[in-house]
Amino acid sequence: MSTQADVKSIDTLAFMKAAFASFAHESGQAISECEIQGQRAVDWICVDQAAFWKAEVRRMTELVNKAVKDLEYCKAFKKVGNNQPSCVEEKKALEKAKQRLARAEQKAEAVRRWTPVVQQQFREACVRLVRFREVVDVDCPRSMALLEKMLKALDAYRQVASPTGDSGTGGGTGGQSVARQLDGGQAAKPEAAPPPPAGAPPS
Repeated sequence: MSTQADVKSIDTLAFMKAAFASFAHESGQAISECEIQGQRAVDWICVDQAAFWKAEVRRMTELVNKAVKDLEYCKAFKKVGNNQPSCVEEKKALEKAKQRLARAEQKAEAVRRWTPVVQQQFREACVRLVRFREVVDVDCPRSMALLEKMLKALDAYRQVASPTGDSGTGGGTGGQSVARQLDGGQAAKPEAAPPPPAGAPPS
């Protein structure tokens, strides 16, 4: 298994680091917005609607009581001889008030029934958001630090491979320089002298 790194572009690592930073920032804002909007929804159901329909039940009850009194007044004081008054308007008003009261009671009961469910679901959602926030607040900075370490290590390696600091040629220039030095050294080496002829005195 090879232990060498096959890095095609250092700029890609820098782009990944910037992408992590952007993701962490936008995700953090989205999590905060979810928590705020979720809490508003819970408060609207469990607090505002509960108070509203409780007040409506009380108001509709008062209207029913008033309609009952109006009907009793009609039967008692509008009677002519043995003729019982019809009191049609009062009966219609009482029936309408009872229907409104029944609707208000149904809404109030629905709010009471759904309040614990909504609160439980919101708590579970907050737990998931907390776990996601840990990823954003812990894992993303950790990954960014690792990428920064890799960038520094690769940049240091590039400076060693290219003493002139030319990132465009990289280590290739250094290799070519070394090759040229070797070629030049071999070209400058003098050729060996031919052996002296037999019987000739040594020089």
